[in-house]
Amino acid sequence: MHSATDDDLMLEVRDGDVRKLGVLFERYQAPLFNYYLRMSGDRAASEDLVQEAFFRILRFRQTFQAGSSFATWMYRIARNLSIDQFRKSRREVGLEPDAELPADQPSAAESLEAKQEAALVRRALAKLPQEKRELLVLSRYHGLKYEQIAEMLGCQASAVKTRVFRALGELRQIYFGMRKEPL
Repeated sequence: MHSATDDDLMLEVRDGDVRKLGVLFERYQAPLFNYYLRMSGDRAASEDLVQEAFFRILRFRQTFQAGSSFATWMYRIARNLSIDQFRKSRREVGLEPDAELPADQPSAAESLEAKQEAALVRRALAKLPQEKRELLVLSRYHGLKYEQIAEMLGCQASAVKTRVFRALGELRQIYFGMRKEPL
């Protein structure tokens, strides 16, 4: 017996078996929390946003189309919720020091220097404009393909690739500028 794909589970939710949303929640609560945490830097707000995102998934379940990617659809809802929240708060972002790092970043057991570099990357990421930070979070931290991000943003994958390239360039400039600053 094979397990149902996320897309199939969402189709079942759409068609009335809302209990299946619990499986999707278990699979996606941590990635969504990390998305919100990287975007806002606020743990409590991120937890609330995950709950609200799944509430919206349930509320708008009828809009999920067969043949669609659940992850792309979910991140579109999450992004819209994030934009709504940003408009309400309009406050400066400060990423928490214990925000989860991508798998290739140093673990807590590694050197102090590696931890300081990781903290500097987080601070540099927090200084990016929201649109650029979001592109990097989705593509680099959450592994979404340019095509998926393009579908979310309503543009071409080539445009996403260009925007990610530019965002990485800006992140690099901020990062190296901060390295020269005294701590």
